[in-house]
Amino acid sequence: MHNKKNLKAYRKALRNNGTSAEAFLWMQLSKSKLEGRKFRRQHSIGNCIVDFFCSSERLIIELDGEVHFNTTALEKDLKRTQYLENLDYKVIRFENKMVFDNLQSVLMEIKENFDNK
Repeated sequence: MHNKKNLKAYRKALRNNGTSAEAFLWMQLSKSKLEGRKFRRQHSIGNCIVDFFCSSERLIIELDGEVHFNTTALEKDLKRTQYLENLDYKVIRFENKMVFDNLQSVLMEIKENFDNK
């Protein structure tokens, strides 16, 4: 279910050609910088490749740029989110612009989705 071999080349291409917002957020999430949680980027679950994934929290973070703001893309994103939530993952989404304009708010919302047992 995770990181299927047939998606490996596509995951690698996405990592190598990520958006500037993904790179900027990754600087905050990589190397367990955010409260010691380990995140992976461009991780596949089933046939979905998610932007960021924290397995210990069952948390998925998706960044949405301009291409996501049309009816077709919004419907596709909704179906992906429902699919992932049905697998018992929590999905949160941010606009790319928000990562740059309100990074601290983004990080706070991510932390609020941690299961602090």
